Amino acid sequence: MDNLEKNATAKRNRRTRNLVMVTSLSAVVLIASTYAWFTGLQSVSVEPFTVEISSADSLELSLNGEQWSDTLTLTKDNILNTGELGADKVAQKAYKTNTNNWPINQAPGTSDVDGKRFGLVPISTIGAMNTATSRMIMFEKSSMTTTPGGYRLLASTVDNDKSAAEQKQKGYVAFDLFVKNYSGTQYLTNDEDPTDTSFEEAIYLNTDSHVSVATNAGGVASTGIENSVRVAFAQIGRISAYSTNPTAITGITCSNSGSGNDAVTGLCRNAQIWEPNDKAHKQVALNWYDKSCVQRTGATLTNSDYGSASDKCTTIGLTDYAQTYAIGKPIEVGDSDKVDVYDGLNGYNTRISDYSAFKTSDSLNKGPLVNFDYFTDSEKLLKGMSRPTFMTLAPNSITKVRVYIYIEGQDIDNFDYAQVGKMIEVAFGFTKQRYTAEEILDTNQDQDLYNALPTAVTPSRTR
Repeated sequence: MDNLEKNATAKRNRRTRNLVMVTSLSAVVLIASTYAWFTGLQSVSVEPFTVEISSADSLELSLNGEQWSDTLTLTKDNILNTGELGADKVAQKAYKTNTNNWPINQAPGTSDVDGKRFGLVPISTIGAMNTATSRMIMFEKSSMTTTPGGYRLLASTVDNDKSAAEQKQKGYVAFDLFVKNYSGTQYLTNDEDPTDTSFEEAIYLNTDSHVSVATNAGGVASTGIENSVRVAFAQIGRISAYSTNPTAITGITCSNSGSGNDAVTGLCRNAQIWEPNDKAHKQVALNWYDKSCVQRTGATLTNSDYGSASDKCTTIGLTDYAQTYAIGKPIEVGDSDKVDVYDGLNGYNTRISDYSAFKTSDSLNKGPLVNFDYFTDSEKLLKGMSRPTFMTLAPNSITKVRVYIYIEGQDIDNFDYAQVGKMIEVAFGFTKQRYTAEEILDTNQDQDLYNALPTAVTPSRTR
């Protein structure tokens, strides 16, 4: 193959990587000290990140429900609405009554003043929604005490109600993204059954989506810190794409309201949560797990309930999938649910709930931990008819999607020394195309089609 042909092939690949819509989210996370479940107060600094979105076919986006564009850049400042809308009507700011969250890490009882550190701390969730507040239910560590084969966990609910107080939460990033899907001319919905997706269009997670250590920004590889990141997408509700009322659009909640083009269909679907790097582990993380975890057989977390040091937990290899048993309800002092962080992996499944059985956080069938079914990178890379849908959107609609970025504390890759990694970057994208161009186009016969395809937007990976 000569250089001319190589260059032509490279150009075609760039153009066809994403055919419809690409969303790039680059987040650089600087960890100043350890943040694993097993420590006390965590200090994690987060630098500004950007979201770059390009839409080539029937999709537009907004942070305020008023200005729409096929490109969108999102930073800490416009997530928290620190200014007016840009004069060019493209550089967007969040709507004024937003409850977007940029995590603040500060001592209890102190005020939010300039100079306070911004940070992430480990939390856990199964994506269940609080219909009263239109927020995802999340849990944070309350206490950690060593056990003969791990660590006992107590967990409390994150107080993320829909008031402005959510802007002062520690531990996670959250923002409202409005997606206008204007395919077709008729707004279709089912107010009686918001779980009905039979008429909605499939959206797929782009194969370029990734979470990795940003070594070019000072990150240190081989710690596995990137393997415990999660990104959740919670559909709050939708409205007709014909609505021109930004107040009605931004005011979408989990409840039905309004009339005409401003009629809101509340969805409040359990969040779709993406687990990047699902089959990637670092040896140092596995060593921590092997040293800490011992098989458990009893309910009291005493010596009699554990085996000897040689009775190791489920063996996990460098490329094995490790099930995450995420927190589904509070774990309190005196609770009969005496939970070890390694339950499920240590052979003790008595208080493990089945993810397929739950509808809300109050219907867990057995206990506080859930064998959560994430959307994984392995699923992202499936091809053809095996490629699974990531989420669905109604035609001719505007959907309010609340996006959460957090560290899953129950992931085995979240261990004390992972903070040495320091820098993390996150990039994700969506497309309506089930098949990639490489799967269906013949490069010898379809040259003109290749040349006519829109140029892809490549996820930003640098500051």
